[in-house]
Amino acid sequence: MINKVEAFEQWIRTSFVQMNTELENLYFAQANRAQVIGCGESIKALLRDEGHTHVIALLAEGNTGEGFDSAYGVLGSVGLYMGALRRHELSNPAREERSPFPEASSLALHVGASLGMAPRFSTGHLATHNRARAGVRKSFTSLPDEFLFIDENTRGILSLQRAADALTSIVHLGVSSPVADVMFDAAKQALRDVIRFNDRLFNQLDVERFFYSVRPYYKPYRVGRQEYRGANAGDFSGINEIDLLLGLCRANDPYYAQLLVDKMLFMLPSDQARLRECMTRTSLLDELLVLADSHQHADWFQRNVRAYLEVCDLFGEAAAQHHDGLVKRFIEAPAANLNEQGLEGITASGPPLPVLLRSLEVLRDLRLAADRRDITTRHADVSRLRGALR
Repeated sequence: MINKVEAFEQWIRTSFVQMNTELENLYFAQANRAQVIGCGESIKALLRDEGHTHVIALLAEGNTGEGFDSAYGVLGSVGLYMGALRRHELSNPAREERSPFPEASSLALHVGASLGMAPRFSTGHLATHNRARAGVRKSFTSLPDEFLFIDENTRGILSLQRAADALTSIVHLGVSSPVADVMFDAAKQALRDVIRFNDRLFNQLDVERFFYSVRPYYKPYRVGRQEYRGANAGDFSGINEIDLLLGLCRANDPYYAQLLVDKMLFMLPSDQARLRECMTRTSLLDELLVLADSHQHADWFQRNVRAYLEVCDLFGEAAAQHHDGLVKRFIEAPAANLNEQGLEGITASGPPLPVLLRSLEVLRDLRLAADRRDITTRHADVSRLRGALR
């Protein structure tokens, strides 16, 4: 007999996807593609009621004690369900003080608290821990653009994790080690892969389909009384490990520290532990700066500084590519055509679009070590290392 967890999972992978896809095609066929209320109401009601049946069954069962994988899967399923309810305007934090779905909220809060994570679906549910069955992974719809977005983002995340692993190995070897070249090369190749996957995504993703049919599932929604921001592609430790190990961002920078605090509960517990450990380490940049005065003419110093700077350049290129390619083209540009009502709740992270864009520009420029007077970057320190090369 199929258990309740598996029954919910199976529904999420089948009927749930079919109903969302049908609704997206209805919305997209309208003159005003942003108009959701009043369209496909019978399908929305069926999605709501079928999902509610599964939620009630799991809530009655309680904690089955089947381990992390099972609990994490339930958190993903109930999170995807609540994300879809938000997308289809069956809930909206702007007009509610609490979620209109108390049973789903209770299930999400119970499982999220037991795992030490935010009680909603996260990036990992659709990326690194999105288990495929017969070649098909979890998604909201069966639209090709959603699969493209999920797959290329996941490839990028996996590559950034490889780069973080390589840089962590250099910490253990010592930045002056003659064999650090192996790991610098691994980090560079991983970052080249990130750039390649980003290019592929930007060239193939349909702007209109992404903006109107994929992005809306990542909006904030309430769980109980609390509003939780949407899942973000950066909600994994690898990208921040690279920031901190390269020294381009610092954990004692108030802006960056707040970013880490805000994202911690959206990451897997194992990633949370990795990030906390990384925050205690001295960056490769700071280690090289200490060595520069007395060793800059040594062959090992020249080789390793050159390799370090090549990694920084590739990481900065990927950061600029993501911001200037994805954010500007796929979010900022189409948002310019929306009215004030359409702009409400447009961002997954919650704040108004101009505020989000300014914040993302700061993060991009930290990773570029850009020469800015209004924020503190590592521009001068990176320039000092470049000046030490012969």
